Amino acid sequence: MDLKTLCGIHAPSGDEKRLRRAILEEARKLCGEENVRIDRMGNVLCHKKGTEVGRPHVCVSAHMDEVGFIILSATDDGLLQFRPIGSIDPRVVVSKRVLVGEDLLPGVIGALAIHLQTREDRERVLGYDNLYIDIGAKDKDEALGKCPPGTYAYFDTPYTPFGDGFVCAKALDDRVGCYNLLQLMQSGYPGDVTFCFVTQEEVGLRGSIGAAFTVRPDVCINLEGTAANDLGDVERRDEVCCAGQGVAVSFMDRSSVYQRKLFKKLLALADAGDIPHQVKRGVTGSNDAANYQRAAGGALACTLSVPCRYIHSGASVCCLDDIDAQYRLTRAFLLNA
Repeated sequence: MDLKTLCGIHAPSGDEKRLRRAILEEARKLCGEENVRIDRMGNVLCHKKGTEVGRPHVCVSAHMDEVGFIILSATDDGLLQFRPIGSIDPRVVVSKRVLVGEDLLPGVIGALAIHLQTREDRERVLGYDNLYIDIGAKDKDEALGKCPPGTYAYFDTPYTPFGDGFVCAKALDDRVGCYNLLQLMQSGYPGDVTFCFVTQEEVGLRGSIGAAFTVRPDVCINLEGTAANDLGDVERRDEVCCAGQGVAVSFMDRSSVYQRKLFKKLLALADAGDIPHQVKRGVTGSNDAANYQRAAGGALACTLSVPCRYIHSGASVCCLDDIDAQYRLTRAFLLNA
């Protein structure tokens, strides 16, 4: 399954069913139906038996969910009131096209027109209380008849390659990781490997808790998209990582301090394999590696990230070579774990 197909599937946190179905079909082909299962959190867990005894059991994990929106109610004139699922800056959503509900009704996120705003309005960020989704409904009854409370809404963004090897799409965080898991599953490895496609990462790393206690690996490699702060006049010391400079290897984030043994081994493998890489220089964000690191008796853990510009928006950007570097470094580790 290619990255374009994966990004085109709508799967905000708690509504991963479409992507889960697609991944499940592929996983059964690659790992055998008897080695694939869905747990109670909706995670897809896929096991491949290793060829050598005594190797560590490695888990490679990526989250299926993306940021999105959920409907709360509607105004009397038929505009949908909503809230974000996951962290989405309200400044990036005004005038964006969305699709709402199972029928994928087209809508637009709107706000008070600039001509009607006061000076005070223009000097502050409009919060979600001041934003709405317009689906063309004539009144509240029609709007809620089509989109009752609890209905999901999704960014409507086409997958678009551009520039020198870059791509723009919704949900690159973390369809890049899902894509590479599927690529990695096409091979066998010396040790046992469990590939985990987990749910609800964007709303508090929820799905991976159950997966971590079920799998109980010796080592976890978490595949993520992460914020690239590499634009404009950002000073070098403030850059987190840079798109186009390889996979980002983390030593610490807001939920984990990664074990030095694993961190150094990954850097050494990247050097030996001439794999483009960079150390993630900002201690930012949290991800599912934290739960694998802490589950049961604990595990060695590290996160390998693809730098994404405009992350958690309807139009993220990343470099295809960085995605390939994430794949190559993870594969090198699985062959040498």
